Amino acid sequence: MTAALARAPRPWVGVLLILAMTVCFASMDSLTRLLGSVVPVLLLLTTRYAFQAVVMAVWLGCSRRHGLRTAHPRFQLLRGSLLLATSAMSFWGVQHMPVPEFTAINMLTPVLVTLLAAWLLKESVSPLRWALVVGGFAGALVVMRPGSGLFGWAVLFPLLGACTYASFQVLTSRLAALESPYTTHFWTGAVGTAILLPVLAFSGIDVPAFIAATPATTLGLMLLIGLLGTTGHLLLILALGRAPAATLMPFTYAQIGVAALLGWLMFGQLPDFWAWVGMAIVSACGATSAWLNLRSAGAQARRADAPVAADTIAD
Repeated sequence: MTAALARAPRPWVGVLLILAMTVCFASMDSLTRLLGSVVPVLLLLTTRYAFQAVVMAVWLGCSRRHGLRTAHPRFQLLRGSLLLATSAMSFWGVQHMPVPEFTAINMLTPVLVTLLAAWLLKESVSPLRWALVVGGFAGALVVMRPGSGLFGWAVLFPLLGACTYASFQVLTSRLAALESPYTTHFWTGAVGTAILLPVLAFSGIDVPAFIAATPATTLGLMLLIGLLGTTGHLLLILALGRAPAATLMPFTYAQIGVAALLGWLMFGQLPDFWAWVGMAIVSACGATSAWLNLRSAGAQARRADAPVAADTIAD
């Protein structure tokens, strides 16, 4: 009976886990912006993925229910590569844009998923969904304000990140049920690390010399970035075990508010009035699109009598 109660859905616990996840990801982005002025961004990104690969390898090595072996290596390679591209856009993008505005534009992902579903999967898109797509892009334009000179070319980072993450979402929604999410979480870190290590080796960065000359506090913050990214996705996995994804997705947009708070505390920056308006529009359209996408995926899964897993936040 105790085990059954432990496995029972608890929506409020899922919501708390999702809110903790948004704190992890907003903190990771803010620390990345902070350290980017003293640590090569490529080294930060490599540390983030290597930390996840090592931690999850140890976790799975101690687990009796999940293993390291994957039955679908091509899926893991493509999925990991798409998420790495998303992370790269994030790590470099926050060096050129305030984190709240970057986060808001990057969270166009649900409306881009709608576009990809219509284009690649030939899914029928209702007028309401198209209205949300238009609304989401309108909100992003309010944040970016083209021609204002606020962000310039830097807006390409969150826009490209949203595109790569939307592609990741479509792939994940179709294939995630094939693997344990914990095994997939390991392979996400492993694929990212395998791609980044050769790039780092040929980048000209003398890693041993850099580590020897870097204060212990900075090295600790680099590891903290890896811990926040890894923990954030574990919290997502745990949250999806406690509540339906459609219940949780609107709460992911709290990340914009957390990013704004951290931007004020760490950098003394707050979005202006029109940025808040644009972020509110993106959040409303994105949350509604996410809910509709997940409801549709759930209906398809019930018809096919197979579960569909949703991963929703870029790391």
